[in-house]
Amino acid sequence: MSILVNEKTKILVQGITGDFGGRHAKLSIDYGTQLVAGVTPGKGGQVFEHNGKKVPIFNTVAEAAKATGATVSAIFVPPPFAADAILECVDAGLDLAITITEGIPIKDMIRVKRAMAGSKTHLIGPNCPGIVTPGAGEKSNGGCRIGIAPGYIHNKGHVGVVSRSGTLTYEAVYQLTTRGLGQSTSVGIGGDPVNGTSHLDVIKMFNDDPDTYGIIMIGEIGGSAEVEAARWIKENCKKPVAGFIAGATAPAGRRMGHAGAVIGGKDDTAAAKIAIFRECGIEVAETPSDMADALIRAAKAKGVKLG
Repeated sequence: MSILVNEKTKILVQGITGDFGGRHAKLSIDYGTQLVAGVTPGKGGQVFEHNGKKVPIFNTVAEAAKATGATVSAIFVPPPFAADAILECVDAGLDLAITITEGIPIKDMIRVKRAMAGSKTHLIGPNCPGIVTPGAGEKSNGGCRIGIAPGYIHNKGHVGVVSRSGTLTYEAVYQLTTRGLGQSTSVGIGGDPVNGTSHLDVIKMFNDDPDTYGIIMIGEIGGSAEVEAARWIKENCKKPVAGFIAGATAPAGRRMGHAGAVIGGKDDTAAAKIAIFRECGIEVAETPSDMADALIRAAKAKGVKLG
């Protein structure tokens, strides 16, 4: 099993005719993802071709979903138009809107969050690397890759990964793979202060997934999302969990890369979050290179086999 997406999930790409969206659409096709449609206003009727696969392009998400059965969108739309692209997914009744776009104004995301309240559409991102559910083929292709994560480092298995950082997601996945451990699903939730999915949302999904045996949770300075997830894990999750918090040397008040990575108070620091992780029984990785080993330690302590 997996969470959110699997090898049968049909996806569309908003912004497929752009350089960035088109490049990653090709990589998703190569991975075996069921990419069935593209959406670019004004370019409906055109075809996106790659390695013999022809993907029809539509003017709207609603048209694409109706014609192809797509239930998930990968959004590569420029920041000024990205909020409306997300809301187009809501209007079309898609299950997931995975927003890769970086730099969407916070006021736009506040408007989006309010408009999405009560809708069936689940938002991942923005400013995120997306989702990968590995397949069982060579280099785990034949699964579902949505976004910009390198598919080839993934391997089908039983560890769930959730992270605010794209590059640290890839690092954790690669460490697991090189240690012979695969992933059920890896989820990049993005580093913006206003996003659609939290660590806790994903942790709950992994906790309920019988095919996920252990979890790596990667966070950073700023906000309280990691603390909320840790408190829930302490009370509810029986699976081994390892955690890493980036930004241990970041000075207070200075944004560090991500729009949401800024220390606003004493509880936003890396040290405070690490202390709460330990209090909640989460095995802490001291450095980025220790993430997979930290999970192995946590699993050993609980007597859980990860693979």
